[in-house]
Amino acid sequence: MTRLAQRLSVVQPSASIEISGLAAKMRAEGIDVVSLSQGEPDFETPAAIREAAKAALDAGATRYTDVDGTPALKQAIVEKFRRDNGLAYQTDEISVGAGGKQVIFNALMALVDPGDEVIFAAPHWVSYPDMVRLAGGTPVAVRCPAESGFKLTPAKLEDAITPRTRVLILNSPGNPTGAGYTRDELVALAAMLLDHPDIVVLTDDIYEYLVYDDFEFCTLAEVEPRLKSRTLTINGVSKGHAMTGWRIGFGAGPADLIKAMAVMQSQTTSNPASVSQAAAVVALGQPLDDIRARNVIFAERRDLCFDALNATRGLTCRMPEGAFYLFPNCEGLLGRRTPTGETIEDDKALARYLLTAARVAVVPGSAFGLPGHFRISFASDTERLLEACRRIDEACLALQ
Repeated sequence: MTRLAQRLSVVQPSASIEISGLAAKMRAEGIDVVSLSQGEPDFETPAAIREAAKAALDAGATRYTDVDGTPALKQAIVEKFRRDNGLAYQTDEISVGAGGKQVIFNALMALVDPGDEVIFAAPHWVSYPDMVRLAGGTPVAVRCPAESGFKLTPAKLEDAITPRTRVLILNSPGNPTGAGYTRDELVALAAMLLDHPDIVVLTDDIYEYLVYDDFEFCTLAEVEPRLKSRTLTINGVSKGHAMTGWRIGFGAGPADLIKAMAVMQSQTTSNPASVSQAAAVVALGQPLDDIRARNVIFAERRDLCFDALNATRGLTCRMPEGAFYLFPNCEGLLGRRTPTGETIEDDKALARYLLTAARVAVVPGSAFGLPGHFRISFASDTERLLEACRRIDEACLALQ
């Protein structure tokens, strides 16, 4: 048996990808499974962006580019931050990677030494703790239940900070809950962070455009300019522009950090795909009409799933401000028995039960650092969402 590196012992496969793989395997066997486990818009990439990629191919844009992004894409990102967030950057303060995940990973590898602590709210995106561990750091997940809106408060953050704290990660709107920080909430966090000048902040804003009702998206460097010099503002085209497979993410921050991240990327993937970069230039320059139209549909899906899950015995659900997730509490079902006599001991057991008995794939909340919940993505066809909610309701009613 091949001897593997010790560092892999601290890393777990992505739970959402694992569940999606199981669902795909069942579908390949002819089983009708509704997968609500993966965070991917079901809409096609807009036509203008696809046409830009075709034009780039015809123009021969198929060779290596600068390691961390073409000048044209960096300039488009500079303009995006100026237009949408009121933030002024130079192109040497921009890093482009193969998705937002790579940008975050590069930043952590550039910032974190063994023993350094990285704080984030729990529930959290599944990859944060493992990326911190791979960088040699210690993940510090601060429990933020539904009662606090699934959000970090200044008091909770203050309690979590130690002399070893190096990085804070803020995700808004967040995965897995869709919770978004208001301007006032960010101002309060910023006021506290000003007292801790050694902490670097990574703001994961990948769901910036996916917000509903009257929620106003803000980002930390925007609401408190004094933190801009130690904030890496991370975004990408995957979610808002329906470009998950194109793999383009980007970050804006201090030039010395951006340069260090480029060194890291130069020894791993090198440049993101050239054609994807050309398409992203067009995506970032497009009016937001397509996004707004999709958001109307997402909001309708959110509302129907929210109503259905809250009407299901044993489930309670908070209304999210953004993204395309719901994160229902399932503690009312734990301890019950399935029709075959098995006990639903935890959220993992419930997820297995829903997959096998209801043929619906969800991700257990324990994968996100907050057990007693599960995550669904409502980025799916409305008819299939209704069917999934019906199946979940029947399966929950069948528990004794």
